Amino acid sequence: MAQTTFGVGHPLAVSVWSKSLAAEAYRMAWIGKFIGEGEDSLIQEKTDLKKSAGDNITCGLNVQMQGDGIEGDATLEGNEEALQFYDDNVRINQLRHATRIKGRMTEQRVPYNLRRVSRDRLADWWAQRMDVAFFNHICGNTAQTDTRFTAHNATIAPSTNRIIRAGNQATDQALTTADKFDLTYIDVARNYAETASIANSTGPMIRPIRYEGDDYYVMFLHDDQVYDLRTSTSTGQWQDIQKASLMGGDVAGNPIFSGALGIYNGVVLHKASRVTQGVHSVAGTAVSNTRRAVLCGAQSATIAFGSENGATRFTWVEEMFDYGNQFGVAAGCIWGMKKTKYIPEDNSATNAEDFGTIVVSTYAARPTAA
Repeated sequence: MAQTTFGVGHPLAVSVWSKSLAAEAYRMAWIGKFIGEGEDSLIQEKTDLKKSAGDNITCGLNVQMQGDGIEGDATLEGNEEALQFYDDNVRINQLRHATRIKGRMTEQRVPYNLRRVSRDRLADWWAQRMDVAFFNHICGNTAQTDTRFTAHNATIAPSTNRIIRAGNQATDQALTTADKFDLTYIDVARNYAETASIANSTGPMIRPIRYEGDDYYVMFLHDDQVYDLRTSTSTGQWQDIQKASLMGGDVAGNPIFSGALGIYNGVVLHKASRVTQGVHSVAGTAVSNTRRAVLCGAQSATIAFGSENGATRFTWVEEMFDYGNQFGVAAGCIWGMKKTKYIPEDNSATNAEDFGTIVVSTYAARPTAA
C-alpha cells in the first residue's frame, strides 16, 4: 500500500508530529509516571491556555484539615475549622531545540522517516530535560543557576524544617563517611512529614499520596545511597522491603509503584540517578561524595504549560536548508516546573516552608570493588 507523504511544513504533518512529540516526551520521561492533574499527584500538572511566555501560573495547595471534630450532640457551631487556602506560582517560558539532518536528501530519506527520527531524538532530549529540572528543584540544588535546566524557575534551598542531614551535621560539606544512608532516615523523614503543623511553625503536614484507602510517601534515592542502604541492611530485611513492591493487589495498578525498589514503613523507594549532590553552604557549589535523597508527598512539585500550540503543547517547525539539501525540525514548548512552597498568611518569605518535600542529605561515595 502506498504511503501518503506530506511535504515539508505541511499543516497536517505539523499537527500530527507535534502531538506525537508531546506523547513520546511524556512516555520517555522518567518522572512521567508521577505526573497527574489531581491534587493527590506527586507532580501536579497545570495548563492555562490564557498564559504565554514570561507569565506565572497560580497553583492552589491543598492543606489537610487537622481539627478534632465534635462528638455526639456537642455544639458544632463556633467549633468549625477554617479552611486554609494557599497558592504558589510557577513561571513559564519558551524552551526550544532543533535537529538538522546533514547530508544529501536521498530517496531513502523521505520526510516521514526524517520526521520520525527527529521526533525520537527531540522527545528523548525533552524527557531528559524534564527529569533534570524536577530533581534540581526537589533536591534544592541551588548550585544549578542556569534556568534552562530548572524549567525557567530558580531553584530554592530546602527550608529549615524540611531537611535532615545524616549525623546531625549542620552543612553538606561536613558529612563524613560515618554519615551514610540507612533505614533510620526513612523513619525520621516520614516522622517529619507527618508531625509538621502550621500551629508550631513547621509548615503544614505533608500530605501522603492516597491509593485504595492507604497512604504512601515516595522517596527518591541516588544509586550510591541505595548501595549504602543495601549494604547496611540485613539480607532478610532487604528482601522483605523488596517483596512489598511485588505483592500486587492494592499496589499493582498505581504507577508510583512501577519500577520501585520496595516499600518500607509506607514509603515507596525509587532509585534515581539524577538525585543531586549536596550544596556547599558558603561557596554555593556541589559537594562531592554527597547526595540529597528526597521524601515526597502529594503536590510536591508543579509542572505547568502555557498557550503555545494549544493542547499539543509543542510547536513543530520544519525547514529545508542549503537549497533543499538538508532537513531540519525545531520544537518548542512554553512550560515551567518548580517544587511547591508554602507561604504563611503573613506573606513572610522567611517563614516559608517546602510544601511537599523532605530532603535527606547523606555522605554517598561511588562504591569500589574490595
